[in-house]
Amino acid sequence: MKAVILNGSGENDLTGQRVSNALIDELKSRGWEVEHLKLCDIKIGNCAGDFFCWIRNPGLCNVNDENRIIAASIANSQLMVYLTPVTFGGYSSSLKKMVDHQIQNVLPFFEKINGETHHARRYPAYPDFLAIGWMDQPDAQSEAIFRHLTYRNAINLYAKRMVTGMVLANQTEREIQASVQRCLNELEAGKRIQAVKPPQSQNESVEARPIKRALLLVGSPRTRKSTSNSLGSYLFELLKAHNIQTETIYIHTTMYSAERTKAMLSAIDLADLVLLAFPLYVDSLPAPVMNALEHIASHRTSQSGNKPRQLFAAIANCGFPEPNHNATALAICENFARLTNFQWARSLALGAGEGMIHGMPLNELDGRVIPLKKALDLAAESLAQGMVIPSEAQALLAKPFIPGWLYRAMGVYGWRQQAKEYSMEKIIKRQPYKI
Repeated sequence: MKAVILNGSGENDLTGQRVSNALIDELKSRGWEVEHLKLCDIKIGNCAGDFFCWIRNPGLCNVNDENRIIAASIANSQLMVYLTPVTFGGYSSSLKKMVDHQIQNVLPFFEKINGETHHARRYPAYPDFLAIGWMDQPDAQSEAIFRHLTYRNAINLYAKRMVTGMVLANQTEREIQASVQRCLNELEAGKRIQAVKPPQSQNESVEARPIKRALLLVGSPRTRKSTSNSLGSYLFELLKAHNIQTETIYIHTTMYSAERTKAMLSAIDLADLVLLAFPLYVDSLPAPVMNALEHIASHRTSQSGNKPRQLFAAIANCGFPEPNHNATALAICENFARLTNFQWARSLALGAGEGMIHGMPLNELDGRVIPLKKALDLAAESLAQGMVIPSEAQALLAKPFIPGWLYRAMGVYGWRQQAKEYSMEKIIKRQPYKI
């Protein structure tokens, strides 16, 4: 039996080292072959969001680096393990980078699971799933989000059994070893996936105070041609009508440059409102966006003195018709705001955004976007006054824009047509990593 450990800890993460050592020793003592991958030491490019692993070279990521080798190891393992510091309730950016690349191991087509739309399996069998996170101190909200994220990942990555463990930095070696043993015992006992309730929003009230400066952070690798940019840009044009100074920064190009990253942090310091718009990647935020949030958190922690009142809001869009797929990612955003002393101004969740908008300006689209535009209009009006996004705006997007059954049927045709452009329609279900 083979276990693949994706270790998302940093270079000097002593807790991560203790956890990984305990897990490796325990697995080997139980007869497992262990492949331990310290991801911060492995060169892996970011997922480009181009879906070429589905339509141009089915089953193989277009980024030809170590991610392919790791994806192949996962496909031929019996246990996949995520080790990570709990980052605002999510994974570290180094772990998330490899998680994003796992879409090559599923198909673009859809299945209905538990009443929701999910991508279909590419391989006949998938490994069991163990996730162990650690925190410096107990944090109920962060732990709840982490457990829900691992639950969602287990569904989307077709694990039959999954266990989530939690470790604290001040625990002894014996306590960490006991936690690892409990996790493995539960897996060996055949523990099936159990539903985990989504974390509840705090929905704190915010005192109305008109804003003067707003910053849009776009988290899509498609930058200006992305649906995330279309959504954020439409809202920011409305803010401009209130004489609010606006600025847009594209995270994927910014994080490659230390100078641009520094400029982004300075822009955040000056903003009364920071709005993050991003696409959903494997139930969470794309890895570069998590990297940006890590930098922002570190920057704000290093600052001294009283910070000015700043609002933080988010817009997430996913490739499924049900907007509730965005819930975990938006909970991470809210938790980030709480932990970094922003005031949470709520969020908007959009389903089937890419299929409907595809990076086009909203004013150039047909009547299908009328509810979306109305929701953004309401959100802009409230945010301009320094208030939270109203529940009415959120409710407008809660109802799917297209019935799930129709979306799934259209997906079969749509993905095959895209693959046909590369003469790949006949091998779109290829299993390149199958041994």
